[in-house]
Amino acid sequence: MLFFIEQLLNGFQLGVTLLLMASGLTLIFGIMHLINLAHGSLFMIGAFVGATVMAYTGSFLLALAGGVAASGLVGMALEYTVLRRLYYREHLDQVLATFGMILFFNELVQIVWGRRPLGVDTPSWLSFTVEILPGVAYPAHRLAVIAVGLLVIVGLFFLIMRTRVGMWIRAGASIREMIGALGVNINLLYTLVFGLGACLAGLAGVMASPLMSVQAGMGENILILTFVVIVIGGIGSLRGAVVGAVLVGVADTLGRVYFPALFRLWADPATADAAGASLASMTIYLVMAVVLAVRPQGLFRAHA
Repeated sequence: MLFFIEQLLNGFQLGVTLLLMASGLTLIFGIMHLINLAHGSLFMIGAFVGATVMAYTGSFLLALAGGVAASGLVGMALEYTVLRRLYYREHLDQVLATFGMILFFNELVQIVWGRRPLGVDTPSWLSFTVEILPGVAYPAHRLAVIAVGLLVIVGLFFLIMRTRVGMWIRAGASIREMIGALGVNINLLYTLVFGLGACLAGLAGVMASPLMSVQAGMGENILILTFVVIVIGGIGSLRGAVVGAVLVGVADTLGRVYFPALFRLWADPATADAAGASLASMTIYLVMAVVLAVRPQGLFRAHA
């Protein structure tokens, strides 16, 4: 039971990381109607810049600030120079253009940082465990990821639902021509929204960097999971992104832990591990198929 609770928390931590990615991508697609496959590249840039700042300064907080700022600036530059021309184009054009940006950024980080993966140590002030339940000690860094993610999402909900800027964003998502006619600089608003989504991706990259290797192409795997989250939760729904991220994170983590053990009940360890790993990788897609069979539009409507 204690092991299950620990794995459940691991799944929740993965879900919060996916939520940071999905919330930014939901903003971009829900507001701009833009399919941005390069969102994972912004996650990667945040991780690389954060790892570099951490290596030179030894400060995780500076690494966090540097990674978030770098992703935000790169994201706004990308929107201004490339993506702004794609708003009124077909989705296929957006997919092809942003897929090209994935290739560009993967090559760029290899030119700048090389092909060898970078490692990021957990900061010393988070290198301890917290006994969250009797007998359940959990790493403080993973708890920090959960706490930061939840705080950011609460702040994002407040921004979108309770501020004038949020009103502009929601209005721009519905009728962009009207909000422009009312005197709001829609191009600047779109750039800032895209920058906000990029900052969230960079934040996710830096927070997750001590838990994974920082390497070229690291954004693609998490991008796939992020799109699954958005499809399950409902395209354009922040509330759906929250629910979808938790479902995907928990299902993926528990599947990878328990399916191999389940197959070992009637198969040899090698076969069980192979079959369990294969089925575990399918778990989130099975969850998505079940949700779409019941609610083809996702769990929540757009902008909910």
